[in-house]
Formats: sequence, structure tokens, C-alpha cells
Amino acid sequence: MNWDSFKFIDLFAGIGGIRLGFESVGGECVFSSEFDEDACKTYEANFHEHPSGDITKIAASDIPDFDILLGGFPCQAFSIIGKKEGFANETCGTLFFDIERILKEKRPRAFMLENVRNLTAHDGGRTFTTIKNHLEALGYHVYAKVLNALDYGVPQKRERIIIVGFLDDVYFSFPDPVPEEKRVPLQDILETNVDRKYYVRDAIRESRLERLKDKNYPKPYISHENMAGSVTPHPYSSCLRAGASANYILINDERRPTEREMLRIQGFPDSYKIVVPYGKVKKQTGNSVAVPVIKAVANQMIIALKEYERKN
Repeated sequence: MNWDSFKFIDLFAGIGGIRLGFESVGGECVFSSEFDEDACKTYEANFHEHPSGDITKIAASDIPDFDILLGGFPCQAFSIIGKKEGFANETCGTLFFDIERILKEKRPRAFMLENVRNLTAHDGGRTFTTIKNHLEALGYHVYAKVLNALDYGVPQKRERIIIVGFLDDVYFSFPDPVPEEKRVPLQDILETNVDRKYYVRDAIRESRLERLKDKNYPKPYISHENMAGSVTPHPYSSCLRAGASANYILINDERRPTEREMLRIQGFPDSYKIVVPYGKVKKQTGNSVAVPVIKAVANQMIIALKEYERKN
């Protein structure tokens, strides 16, 4: 097969961050699925297709043939029922089950799954072990590693586990971090002349500055307020989160990041269209992936697949 062009499917597609990463190495998306209607609106504005809805209601046989399955799947606990009924039922009722049934029926050459870092520790490590065992039982060679977006060029500390698998015995290594000088500094993603509406009230600003750990920290910085209420400045953003309060991260303790800045923190291009209100952009970027991490992984996967083809 010629891996300069290949077909992929985009499950739990969100706003298409994983899709952007795989399109950048020659992939063509032949099917997408996303449950959240607001995310679908953003996805459609940018990719000119409306994702299919709930994946649990879509038969694997209705999905077009493809070479690579992609998905940033939500992590739910695997049920007690599964533990009682043994291996076959371990993943029932979880969204991982849908990935599993599609892999089983369609047998793509490869997959890439993304999840929160905590997946490895979830339920004492049993959740991750179950996932890995089920993928290997389908005949895939599985690789997994926690990668930090900060190492791949965006100013955001965001650790996520990436799980990669191949049907053939492909030798794969995760991408090396980007050299320091090639990383995008915070000042390069900040907008100038930002509308007053993003600025916080004086009382909030003063309260933040009072609790700031390092009063002489050079600007620009993004500060993060933790659960205990202490405010820590960094030359990068803490992890964007879908459900966090609007003011948990502030730029120079003066204002919230704009919609465009949140997208830039995740490595989306400036050509990416914004079609929903602020709160929804915040949720969507918080749920998304850091695009440069996915690009780097996609690139490594294609290199590995080409090398396998060359040798065999």
C-alpha cells in the first residue's frame, strides 16, 4: 500500500483536532462521528461535513472502509458486571467497546487512541490493562506513552496518553520532543488590542495579584489558580479544561484568553473558524487535543508503516 495517501475515520471527533493532525500527513477522512451538537457545528464549519451522531447506534458495517481508526475516547469505568462475566463482557457499556467492535469488523491496518493521562492509574491500572488486553486480543501490536503538549511546540502543559496499534508487527517509536528554539513562545500566540470584555473586574485582578506566588514574574505569563487558591505564573498555559471556571487561567492576571488564543494554545491554525460563543469555544478547546502532538504521532506512524512495507 502507498502510505502517502490513506483513509481514516475520526471517532469522538470533537472539533477535529485529531483529523487536522492526520490530514497533515496525507490522510483523507472518510467518516466522522461526534455526539455533541455544538462541536458538530464547529466541525462542519471547518471541514464541510456534519459528523454522524452517536457511535453506539452506528453499525460497523455502515462505516466505509478505512486504513487507520482515530479516536479520543471518553474514559468511563469498566463495569463490575464485566468483571463477573469475564473477558468477553469486560468493556460492555463503555465507549471503548464501540472502538473494539469497529476494529473487530473492519480490521484497519492501524489505530491511534488518545485519552487523559490518568487512564494509566484509573482503577489501580486495571482500566488501562483491560484496554490493552482487548486490543492485543484483536491481533494488534500496541504501543502507549504519555506525551506532553509542551514538548511538541505549544505553550500548554497538557499530558495525554497516546495508544498506537498496528495489525502487522510494525516497529514504532514515539516522536522526539521539538527542540526548544522551535517551540512557539507565549508572546507569539497572544493577540494585541484585546476587547475590554475579556478583562476581569478590578477586584478579581487585585485578589489574584495578592495571591501571586512570584510578584516579579516577567510578562507575558499565564497564571493558574489551583484548588487551594494559590496563583502560579508560568510562561505557558496550564491544561485547558472544558469544565473549569472562566477565570482559572488568566493572562498577566488581567484577562481571560480570547477564543483565538485558546485555539492557538491547542495548536489550531488561525484559518480555523470560530462559530460558537465564548463558553462553547472554551468547552470545545478544553475537550480537544493539542494538534502538534497528533501531527508528530501521525508522522511517526506513517514513517513506521512505510518502513514495514519497504522491508516486506
